[in-house]
Amino acid sequence: MTSREQLIATTFVELADTLVADFDVIDFLHTLAIRSVELLGATAAGIMLADQHGELRVMASSTEEARLLELYELQNNEGPCLDCYRTGKPVARAGLPAMHSAWPAFTPRLRQLGFHSAQALPMRLRTETIGALNLFRAEPGPLSEADRGIGQAMADVATVGLLQERAIAARAQLATQLQAALTSRVVLEQAKGMLAQRTGLSLDQAFQLMRGYARSNNRRLSDVAAHIIAGTIDSDLLRVHRRAKPTPRPT
Repeated sequence: MTSREQLIATTFVELADTLVADFDVIDFLHTLAIRSVELLGATAAGIMLADQHGELRVMASSTEEARLLELYELQNNEGPCLDCYRTGKPVARAGLPAMHSAWPAFTPRLRQLGFHSAQALPMRLRTETIGALNLFRAEPGPLSEADRGIGQAMADVATVGLLQERAIAARAQLATQLQAALTSRVVLEQAKGMLAQRTGLSLDQAFQLMRGYARSNNRRLSDVAAHIIAGTIDSDLLRVHRRAKPTPRPT
């Protein structure tokens, strides 16, 4: 097997392994976003899921730019992710003129943030769509047909995993869990901003610092974020940050 084939296999195992006692929805969705970038030729990725009212919410993103684009989609009610969720089908446009025609407000913002194409894949199970996977590229044009197929398979497996995690058919329990994840996401964004301000790191670097700390200490990401806001864990993270900085060479 090539290294890419090995990563694809590993990714599908990760996305299917949701029936564990300490399953972390936020970390699971970030894994999907990061693997989408690594495997599909995308520059950045983001995930929106519907809350209990059927309204889309930003749940994960591989970079800060992707998060800002997703928020822009929601604020302007325009973009590939919204179209994808509404139709339950993959959404892409062949080039910038077609993108401008479909999304006149979103496309200029996309280019301002360094991207030249965007498309979305539905997160669905049969006829039920619970969200969408956004894929942004610095290069023009949509994903190849092969990469789109892999991406859709990843989104489908992740959707099944989310639904299986509660082993339910009714939407109510899933909606409750997704609402809890949304609340955790708000706390996460607050903690990320606080940590970035205290350390001088970028928002993306601050998030990676939090996530690495949570994983290495076997703690939930949302718990780590809450402790950062409360000021009960900040010193530990700062020590990790100082150790990670390169030692300056003597002049």
